[in-house]
Amino acid sequence: MAALTIFPAIDLKGGQVVRLAEGDMARATVYGDDPAAQARLFAAAGADWLHVVDLDGAFAGESVNGAAVESIIAAFPGKVQVGGGIRDRAGVDRWLARGVERIIIGTAALKDPEFVKSAARDLP
Repeated sequence: MAALTIFPAIDLKGGQVVRLAEGDMARATVYGDDPAAQARLFAAAGADWLHVVDLDGAFAGESVNGAAVESIIAAFPGKVQVGGGIRDRAGVDRWLARGVERIIIGTAALKDPEFVKSAARDLP
């Protein structure tokens, strides 16, 4: 049996840790206002990875909660993958330079598949 990797998720809206009801931004439950503290809790529970989504960024088309994501990266001793509003190579490069291990691309994969192909080729 293959090793199992759990990816705890931190979704960000307005700098807060949230969960959306059925993807509805108007129906967010706030779980905390300190994303770095949440990252430390997941680390203390044994997480090696974090899945972080800038929900505001996903809707805006560019990073909105960058400071909160950076605080998570600084606080978490493991690896971080991030998504939400990453729609071009500059966005990919920015997050990789900040220490993100993986980039999650959603909307851009549908709207600009050549961008995704070139990023995957250049950054295996």
